[in-house]
Amino acid sequence: MDADNEAKGKVSGQAKQNPQALAAVQDKIDSVSHNASIMDSLPKSVKRRVNALKNLQANNTHIEARFYKKVHELERKYSALYQPLYDKRRNIVSGEVEPTDEECEWQSDHEDEAALAEDLKKKAAIEEKTEDANEEKPKGIPEFWLTIFRSVDMLSDMLQEHDEPILKHLQDIKVIFSGPDQPMSFTLEFHFDPNKYFTNTVLTKVYKMKSEPDAEDPFSYEGPEIIDCEGCEIDWLKGKDVTVKTIKKKQKHKGRGTARVITKQVPNDSFFNFFNPIKVSPDKELDEDSEYTLATDFEIGHFFRERIVPRAVLYFTGEALEDDESFEEEELDEGEEEELDEGEEEELDECEEEELDEGEEEELDEGEGEELDEGEEEELDESEEEVSSLYTF
Repeated sequence: MDADNEAKGKVSGQAKQNPQALAAVQDKIDSVSHNASIMDSLPKSVKRRVNALKNLQANNTHIEARFYKKVHELERKYSALYQPLYDKRRNIVSGEVEPTDEECEWQSDHEDEAALAEDLKKKAAIEEKTEDANEEKPKGIPEFWLTIFRSVDMLSDMLQEHDEPILKHLQDIKVIFSGPDQPMSFTLEFHFDPNKYFTNTVLTKVYKMKSEPDAEDPFSYEGPEIIDCEGCEIDWLKGKDVTVKTIKKKQKHKGRGTARVITKQVPNDSFFNFFNPIKVSPDKELDEDSEYTLATDFEIGHFFRERIVPRAVLYFTGEALEDDESFEEEELDEGEEEELDEGEEEELDECEEEELDEGEEEELDEGEGEELDEGEEEELDESEEEVSSLYTF
């Protein structure tokens, strides 16, 4: 019983620090008594050897933590190599740089010019020149990041109509990794051009990570995990803060009976609440809604880092969304197979029950038939005797 209570307390502490740990709470609690029963059933000499294996496992987690530190160092090193490409992407998106004809050549599955006849190619070139002459020349790639926000479900869920004019000014998103002598973390930087909504040119969100195994529960270590995040203050211009809305309320004086109208600011749904996350305190337990919000925030930060920033153009065109959907379909197919197997088992059980019911009915019918035949024969014999007596002189 003490072991169960100790495990529950330990897991509860982890849940406070990291809402993502909540998913494993029940499994850990359920496994404690099972593990204890196994150890209790072992001879003392075997228990000693099992404890030795556990020490080896603990050492393994510390080596694994060193491995992930090296991975973080590699990420930081290669981010410096990626950055010139991302800088050029930003310059093209903003219109500061016009790519060369050679840089713009791309063999598309949908536009295979090599397959066109020579005369069609000439005709297409003439039409293209005519269109270019009549077409307005937009600067860069308008609404590049806003299009991505609209396309990705995880981001579009946060996006409100009043956010869109602001996000048209978003020029770049960067991922900055913590330095070698700093605690493990990464920072998302959202770069905006000058606008009429706020004075900031960069909005930041820092995600703090835990890279070492828990001293009390080293076997729960599965690599670095986000444990906290910190936003930034947005310097909104007067009347432009979309994270709040002004409402009017009527107040009635109890004594005099007079009424007055007051205005009050209340929170408003907006993507820009992303920069004002829930504060995590080790001394205060979060409610269920706050835990869910924080876990979702961690997931979004990770998605920006791992998917959106490195593959932005593919989310703009929708190609990355197709890859994500294909992956989801594969998972769905596996789930459908499992459901199908369960369904087949249920159908099999139903068939067995039906066969059993039919068999019981047949046996019942046969039994009733036998009983009925015997009864009918007895009644017939008695009737024949009565008729015979009537005709006896």
